[in-house]
Amino acid sequence: MNIVIVSGLVKITDNNIFIKQLSDIARCYNITVQALNADLLSGVRHIQFAVEKAIRSFESGKNTANNLGMEIMLYASGSRQIEKALDLGVKNGENRVAIVLVGENVPDEAAFDIMTLLNSEDASIVDYSDRKKEDLLKLFNITAAELEAVGEDKIPELVLERVALVDVMK
Repeated sequence: MNIVIVSGLVKITDNNIFIKQLSDIARCYNITVQALNADLLSGVRHIQFAVEKAIRSFESGKNTANNLGMEIMLYASGSRQIEKALDLGVKNGENRVAIVLVGENVPDEAAFDIMTLLNSEDASIVDYSDRKKEDLLKLFNITAAELEAVGEDKIPELVLERVALVDVMK
């Protein structure tokens, strides 16, 4: 499977219309397209790991969601709860977004179509930064004791650990 990540800023005036635009692109190219709130991602490895775990869950028949996009959200959120996974979604207003395209073949045209929906493209917004720290600690229930044991510079790895633990929760 090919995984392509397009990230940047997007102002969403109507979330339903934005989601439909993504769905239309997915249908046109026969791929999965999933938008994620980049402020709740600890880096490209976080996205790739969640996508790989979601794909494997479908291949093994152990998926929780009925579509790959939602399964990606579940893994990315480190949870089996759809409500928690939806926290990683996009909302009306300004969004720092990572849009994941997954398929046997993800043509350049599909990524280009996604880019046209963004106000600006910025690959660095997916990267971990201190501005994400508090939200990530809260979303992934990372404790002060854990931080003391491993150090704050290991927050991205602690997030990956939570993604890995989703399989244990099944």
